[in-house]
Amino acid sequence: MRRTPSRRLMAAALLAASVLTSTAAASAVTTATHTSAVHLRGADRDDCPAGPGGLGRTTTARLDKAVADVRRQAGIPGVAVGLWMPGKGCYIRATGVADKATRQPMRTDFYSRIGSETKTFTVTALLQLVDDGRIRLDDPIARYVHGVPNGRRITLRHLAEMRSGLFPYSSDPGFVHDLLSDPTRSFTPPELLAYGFKHRNTSAPGEVFVYNNSNLVLLGLVIEKVTGHHVADVIDRRVLRPAHLDHTLFPDGPNVREFPEPHAHGYTNQTLSGEVVDSTDWNPSWAWSAGAMISNMHDLHRWAKIVATGTLLSPETQKQRLKTLPTGFPGLGYGLGIFDSGGWIGHNGSIPGYESVTVYLPSQQATLVVILNTDITYGGQEPSSLVARAVTEIVTPDHVYDRPVPTGEQSLR
Repeated sequence: MRRTPSRRLMAAALLAASVLTSTAAASAVTTATHTSAVHLRGADRDDCPAGPGGLGRTTTARLDKAVADVRRQAGIPGVAVGLWMPGKGCYIRATGVADKATRQPMRTDFYSRIGSETKTFTVTALLQLVDDGRIRLDDPIARYVHGVPNGRRITLRHLAEMRSGLFPYSSDPGFVHDLLSDPTRSFTPPELLAYGFKHRNTSAPGEVFVYNNSNLVLLGLVIEKVTGHHVADVIDRRVLRPAHLDHTLFPDGPNVREFPEPHAHGYTNQTLSGEVVDSTDWNPSWAWSAGAMISNMHDLHRWAKIVATGTLLSPETQKQRLKTLPTGFPGLGYGLGIFDSGGWIGHNGSIPGYESVTVYLPSQQATLVVILNTDITYGGQEPSSLVARAVTEIVTPDHVYDRPVPTGEQSLR
């Protein structure tokens, strides 16, 4: 049974893309057997020599098989996996194809759209303003943005922890139709929020966890209001540069269509017809500070520990960030723009054609990065979640990354 675009857009970005999978999509995706271990630059290269040395031949073989099985079963064109476990070894592999037409192999050094992982960067920039004393988490959003329904009671904290009670703009049927009718069009933040503000709020602030891109668009506007600069520039100057993330960017304004080479082609069935299309060059402006950013495995490896340990924040602010609350999904807690799943701290992302997972396990100082070039679900599960779960079941059986299927927000995240 094919999921309709309006329902598909209502599945949570962080948690899962949709409940039903297009059976036609799975058969349409062609797989390949190419697998490669690729040297990365700098610390990644030194930490993980290419070849079978990594985590040992037995574990490496198990991981190779597990990733291949998921890719084949879920019809994933290409996937790149990076796993670093200090004192034990690492695993860096790319398998499958980056382009179904040319059969170009997937690689571990590709740029990729990272969807809702953008939220970790936006909230980090927001929390830096908290550390600077320029805002407070319990400030009402009405202090910074006018016209927000119940904005005098909704705080910045409620927005960051996904408990605002606002209606998600991406759940509005009109938004879904407008976006999918012309995926190249640009949206402004006020235009996006207007789709959601037409609806009554879904709950009182602080009561219910509902994954919602409207929250992060509002926080992007707060950052701009307080700093007087575009949120993309603030994130670049205050987050990306100090973190030395030279291959991470927030395409915005006249550069919104920027997508550096090399990158894989992305494939989605989030279309009005439900057919699978190449979404590589879709305009990400609709996701803005909630999901428009681009990165690569090298940078995401660095970022995983930085965001999970609070390198760019004060200890007190990081402590507040990691204070996770129940989401209604077993094993999943959500803090301020970050989650804890089975002990793995970080975020995942999905945007039409691309998915990613970047998480850090403090108890073992381990990092996992998954990048793939489709968001087409399989059996009601995001393909990136299937890969991450298969990997962690092998290497950290007591800490399995397991993304539940949501009933809330869209997968255009």
